[in-house]
Amino acid sequence: MAIRTADTHWTGGLNDGSGVTTLRSSGVASFHVNFPRRAADDAEGVTSPEELIAAAHSACYAMQCSALIARAGATPDTLEVSADVNLEADPAGGFRIAGIHLTVRATLEGLDETAFQEVAEAAKASCPVSKALTGTTITLDAAFA
Repeated sequence: MAIRTADTHWTGGLNDGSGVTTLRSSGVASFHVNFPRRAADDAEGVTSPEELIAAAHSACYAMQCSALIARAGATPDTLEVSADVNLEADPAGGFRIAGIHLTVRATLEGLDETAFQEVAEAAKASCPVSKALTGTTITLDAAFA
């Protein structure tokens, strides 16, 4: 299987420094990062590791959910998936990702609401990013659009 690479060039200290994270494998983008914007409510055009995790998780979940819907014999039309990654102070010191909340709204044919809920939960448990983040509480809100 493929290996994907991203890297970050950082200059300065935690609070006065900044960096640029580049998606090397695809070459599609570079993103500015810094700690003050990471910890602020308003990112002001600066991304964070948590936002990048949210992007990875929402994309991975959408792919896995689509595959499981098809495996269940249904036809997925659209899946709108968002991931909210919560950064907070860690009681042990520093910071931690306290949880991730996935929201999916589906338009599909061939599954009732109960069957879709089962597929959505199975996708949450089995997508590779969810598996990589097993130390984090991941919740889900799944519904038809």
